[in-house]
Amino acid sequence: MHARVATWWTILKICVEERLVYRGDFALGTLMRFLPIVTQIFLWSAVFVAAETKGIKGYSSTDVIAYYLLTMLARAFSSMPGLATGIARQVREGEIKKFMIQPIDLVSYLLLARIAHKLVYYLVAAGPFALVYYLCRSYFPGWPTPEVFVVFVCSLVLSFMLGFFLEASMGLIAFWFLEVTSLLFVYMLFTFFFSGHMFPLDFLPEPWSTIVDFMPFKYMAYFPAAVFLGKVEGPEMWQGLAIQTGWVLLFIVVCRRMMHAGYARYSGYGG
Repeated sequence: MHARVATWWTILKICVEERLVYRGDFALGTLMRFLPIVTQIFLWSAVFVAAETKGIKGYSSTDVIAYYLLTMLARAFSSMPGLATGIARQVREGEIKKFMIQPIDLVSYLLLARIAHKLVYYLVAAGPFALVYYLCRSYFPGWPTPEVFVVFVCSLVLSFMLGFFLEASMGLIAFWFLEVTSLLFVYMLFTFFFSGHMFPLDFLPEPWSTIVDFMPFKYMAYFPAAVFLGKVEGPEMWQGLAIQTGWVLLFIVVCRRMMHAGYARYSGYGG
């Protein structure tokens, strides 16, 4: 057990060092992600002015901007750029064989690599995030209660786990279909729209609102933001956290089963 923990710790340190090799490029890419904030502030302000209303489905213009800022934070946790395509490429080119013959678990290795990526990202983005939230503090209603804040933090961690295992499962489909680019494109559209990153899911009419409730995507961005803003509270908040945990556990099992089933049918393509 001690040897395994030491191995994973070594892998995590190596992955962190790899992320720090091109520090300038990584920092610039991180900072550029904050530029759309200005666009969103102007966009939603214009929408409310054009609609000549002070509220839409219980959201004021300041609520929507605060919601967008919070979903941006949630997406920083749950988004996994390059994970599924990386797995598919390894299967297609035969690189996946090293995980089949070496005592290194594929999913665990990828999880550690993604944790390393997020640690470096948060280290670089902590300053810009703090500055943005300070400058935009007038859009927020204030700090939530300690109980709500704990649920908010837990939902962010669970959104990371859900995003990882969901996208890893999508990448493992490459064991059955070598070319999954189109499928991943559809998946990314679904996650962007149904996660609530584009607009609050409360804006959706029926039956779409009910349909989205039966999908895991809302817990990748909408749910943490709604908890912080008090749009989801009381028993509904705890129920949502339990459902989010259930989705995480489900996709952990799905991801593991797909990996082992994929190994069993792998034919050794590539070099």
